[in-house]
Amino acid sequence: MNWYLAVLKKYAVFSGRARRKEYWFFALFNLIISFVLGFIDGLVGTFSLEAGIGLLGGVYALAVLLPGIAVSVRRLHDTGRTGWWLLIALVPLIGAIVLLVFMLLDSKPGSNQYGDNPKGAEAPEQPAL
Repeated sequence: MNWYLAVLKKYAVFSGRARRKEYWFFALFNLIISFVLGFIDGLVGTFSLEAGIGLLGGVYALAVLLPGIAVSVRRLHDTGRTGWWLLIALVPLIGAIVLLVFMLLDSKPGSNQYGDNPKGAEAPEQPAL
């Protein structure tokens, strides 16, 4: 839960880097909360079949849209990519797969142009030849 709250505290921070753990815990809690809100929308009768979303789910989705984009950009920064790579998701199927692979990749060791490694570990020393 702390990882989820940490993302919300950085509501619109697009600079810096985000670990895989931060990104995926945020995604997990979003999924759980969305299911619960969808269930509540169904019980209360605020779910719209035409729209495919309920009132509570829609309000929640709008509330976490900006932090979701921000943590995705920071996650791409952690892999050494610019946040503009998010736009590849607009390419049907292939874009989503490429973006998923990027989000699963490990951090680039050491600092990069987007900041220090959030894991706190610097690049390992290279042995002398």
